[in-house]
Amino acid sequence: MVAVVALGTQLLIRFVISKDFVQGPSMEPTLNDGDRLYSLRHKKVKRDDIVVIDAPDDPGVLYIKRVIGMPGDTIAFKNNVLYINGKKTAEPYLNKKFEQTSVTDYAKKQGIDPASLNFTYDFSLATLPSTARRTVPKNSYFVMGDNRLVSKDSRSFGFVKASKVQSVVVWRYWPINKMKTY
Repeated sequence: MVAVVALGTQLLIRFVISKDFVQGPSMEPTLNDGDRLYSLRHKKVKRDDIVVIDAPDDPGVLYIKRVIGMPGDTIAFKNNVLYINGKKTAEPYLNKKFEQTSVTDYAKKQGIDPASLNFTYDFSLATLPSTARRTVPKNSYFVMGDNRLVSKDSRSFGFVKASKVQSVVVWRYWPINKMKTY
């Protein structure tokens, strides 16, 4: 009986559930360095999901990012506002206080005026060298980290093929005082 339970657990972990560990600041303040997550391997990806992906620019490494653009979408940022398919789109998962502090700290480190800096710089898919097309391709996603000033994401490495999405985050279980379902 113990062997059956152990085998069942191993099969679940290998094919259904993934235990993930956050490393780095790219998803702050939503997820922090050291957070532990469970994600589902075969969950349908939706806009705003947090996903675990094979890093397109670093084989063997996994990134945790948020899905911003779905296949066929146009994506643009102007004056810190997200536009999807030409419509202003709210980003309720972002934290305004965190944004302000990040901009101030980043500007100070760079020796520039914080008033000259946006938390998310202006772009459209067509103007990014990494994407250089108007829409998100079929079977691909445009992903970004929530900490826009430091995140390495689709703005730099381009679209993520659906086949490179390892799993969709569903639960932060550690730290205990920050448990949350997604």
